[in-house]
Amino acid sequence: MHRKDLGLLVLILVVGTIVAIRQPLFIKPVNLANTANLIGLFGLFSIAQAFVIITGGIELSVGSIIALLGVLFVEQVANVGTPWPLAVLMMLALGALMGLVHGLLITRLHMQPFIVTLCGLLIYRGVARFLTGDGTAGFTFGMNFPALERLTMGRTPIGGGIEVPHSFIAMLVVAVVAWVLLHRSVFGRHLFALGQNEEAARYSGIATGRVTVIAYVICTVLTAVAAIFFAMYTRSISPSSHGNFYELYAIAAAVLGGCSLRGGEGSIVGVVLGTVLLQVLQNLVNLLGIPSSLNFAVMGAVILVGVLADQQFAARRARRALAAARA
Repeated sequence: MHRKDLGLLVLILVVGTIVAIRQPLFIKPVNLANTANLIGLFGLFSIAQAFVIITGGIELSVGSIIALLGVLFVEQVANVGTPWPLAVLMMLALGALMGLVHGLLITRLHMQPFIVTLCGLLIYRGVARFLTGDGTAGFTFGMNFPALERLTMGRTPIGGGIEVPHSFIAMLVVAVVAWVLLHRSVFGRHLFALGQNEEAARYSGIATGRVTVIAYVICTVLTAVAAIFFAMYTRSISPSSHGNFYELYAIAAAVLGGCSLRGGEGSIVGVVLGTVLLQVLQNLVNLLGIPSSLNFAVMGAVILVGVLADQQFAARRARRALAAARA
């Protein structure tokens, strides 16, 4: 575990202890299970965002993708009658297509990631609202899909009245695969090299365009997985609000977890811990009766502090490198 990750873990334990002392409901099994469920849901697309941020890019359409694919998934399963395994594959394929388009626009047409994904944010949200007539998409009363519901929203008892949500298990599985991919594979080394210095990576023989496209495809496919879980969690989707600001949440979790917005740095363990910290803070807001409207203020403050800390660490490393070179 990196020093940043260890510091984040200590911060989570300190904040969790303070919350538990102020409000004992925090450590009740029901609250812990609900918090773990939200960590799993938000962790899926936060890990997805990390892949793009490490390249030095950004994916601003996360929330809109969750809204659009959620609407399409509900429509296919509830109204069209598509078998849910096929509907899942369709959503994953659409997610991959979105990432492919984003990646190609960035690498082939040399558009800025901010512009490409901002346009995606607007387009996907607009299409989702058009498909529902600016209304709501959801499952009708009494409509059940036992296998799908157990897979996405089920919980596994582990004793002592504690249940582990399947969304949390799914996030852990994704985190393990992502950790291996980033930290134990050639693709991961190429991804970090791309983020640190794209020109140097290109001259060293790395297919930077292909690596960038793959990073965006991975991001949108994982976001599609999150969209399915959120659709089953809410069971009703209003595209005008569903997934709003989720991209900012993902960026906050990634920055908290040690991802540099300049690219070239990041840790999957850190992103998971960043997601945990954000959910603990939101749980604190709810349990202590603090106005929920402050959630966005907390998120904004977290991003600001994370970026400031990243700049300080970068400046410190630069000073050390300069001192070592002079020595």
